[in-house]
Amino acid sequence: MATTMKQWTVAGQSGFDDLKLNEKASVPQIGDRDVLVKFHAASLNYRDLIITKGQYPFGVSDNVVPASDGAGIVESVGKQVKKFKKGDKVLTLFNQGHIAGSLDAQSLAGGVGGVVDGTLREYGAFDELGLVPMPSNLNFLEGSTLTCAGLTAWNALYGLESKKLMAGEWVLTQGTGGVSIFAVQFAKAAGARVIATTSSAEKGKKLKELGADHVVNYKEDQNWGETAKKLTGGVGVQHVVEVSGPTSMKQSLKAIAIDGVISIIGFLGGGKAEDAPGFLDTLMNICTVRGLLVGSRMQFEEMNRAIEANNIKPVVDSTVFKLDQTKDAYQYMWDQKHFGKLCISFE
Repeated sequence: MATTMKQWTVAGQSGFDDLKLNEKASVPQIGDRDVLVKFHAASLNYRDLIITKGQYPFGVSDNVVPASDGAGIVESVGKQVKKFKKGDKVLTLFNQGHIAGSLDAQSLAGGVGGVVDGTLREYGAFDELGLVPMPSNLNFLEGSTLTCAGLTAWNALYGLESKKLMAGEWVLTQGTGGVSIFAVQFAKAAGARVIATTSSAEKGKKLKELGADHVVNYKEDQNWGETAKKLTGGVGVQHVVEVSGPTSMKQSLKAIAIDGVISIIGFLGGGKAEDAPGFLDTLMNICTVRGLLVGSRMQFEEMNRAIEANNIKPVVDSTVFKLDQTKDAYQYMWDQKHFGKLCISFE
């Protein structure tokens, strides 16, 4: 087995030039409960981009190996490992200690690609509970998209026990990033109805092909929240997957049904907005607004069962980068040239 490997690290917070490639990094050693994974693919998230720019609001270690999402094959296991064996196909868990239930301070401190070394390297060592089996119907590129975006979308729709998505309900998604597209796919597989927003006719056509019942162009219709509510017959949507943050919350509140749920999973539109709603708006609209950070290992396993049962195929951008081209991949995603998940192949 190799003793050295290619590995990227984040050496600063001034931008993508702080991504540094070491072609002779040491392959990690494993402990008794660890699993050594040889990565075959990784995928990027908006989080990875802003970590290099010093804009990520959660913990980041110095010189961390970036990226949370990875798919690979088990190379070796520690003597106490029970869940995996050499040759198994596995995926990384975003928060290594988040096994089930709610996050706590300890599990929050185990974010892969932020606090814990991530997947933009040829080999990685993880506790066996920090990995899950890859769905059997997916290839490595597709599997690598699930860790963050897939599980975040699943948590948004199913994370609140009393508010789990039901067949026939309405879901509102925003844009064509990874989380939003997964939300469309999961919602349609559950028999729900989807209103998707986007910025172009071309992207709208692709959303329709994925099953979206209605597509609203938010650049042409600035009151898209009101439009979405009208499309439901005036009832409103039961779930909003809110990826833009303060800049779109006003419209999300206009779209929400009584007792509906707005799951805030990001702030692609920026951290501030002049007309951002206040706390009382949740009362005036009688809804639940929740922030969430990906999901647990138990939720990951639930999601994977649904992916296999419904043969759901993650949407991977047609441009796939190599490990050596990581900086180019970051720029490509920053320029919003991607549709769905942007992947890096190690093949």
